[in-house]
Amino acid sequence: MQRINAIDPAEATGKTKKLLDGVQAKLGMTPNLMKTLASAPAALEAYLNFGAALGTGTLDAKFREQISIAVAQANSCEYCLSAHAMIGKMVGLTPEEIAGSRESHAEDAKRNAGLQFAQAIVVQRGEVSDAALANARTAGYTDGEITEIVANVAVNIFTNYFNLVARTEVDFPRVSLSMEPSLAV
Repeated sequence: MQRINAIDPAEATGKTKKLLDGVQAKLGMTPNLMKTLASAPAALEAYLNFGAALGTGTLDAKFREQISIAVAQANSCEYCLSAHAMIGKMVGLTPEEIAGSRESHAEDAKRNAGLQFAQAIVVQRGEVSDAALANARTAGYTDGEITEIVANVAVNIFTNYFNLVARTEVDFPRVSLSMEPSLAV
């Protein structure tokens, strides 16, 4: 059962209404994450602005979704895993790329190194080793791209943790956290 109440967009007013209307206009739907974050309009606005800013960075949408999937799996957030698996498909990830991202792996060597680095950030709570950072650089990541990987991990940790606290009801095709082949995306 959801532990933080979602705001009904039809009943929203002021800043909350403006933010939720913007989400609806952009996505054609208002995901439960956004409705639930709307209980604190400042938090919803911060999340939307952070995500929009990262969308203008150097990391492409496919790789950002791969990071989101890897982080969701590492943090056991079924809501985000389900949402980003669907969004990943929308931006062109194959089922194999989505499944690989869940294990922080990619066929492309540079993306693989980036996903491994993202996973290290999560698992080691930011205290990545010199070797992990060197591996990202050896794979071809610039300091700016490394910074964007950290930022993408951070915004996903926020939504993962929020959804875990709120127990946000999944409103995307559900993807089980289980890595059993029959349950994989």
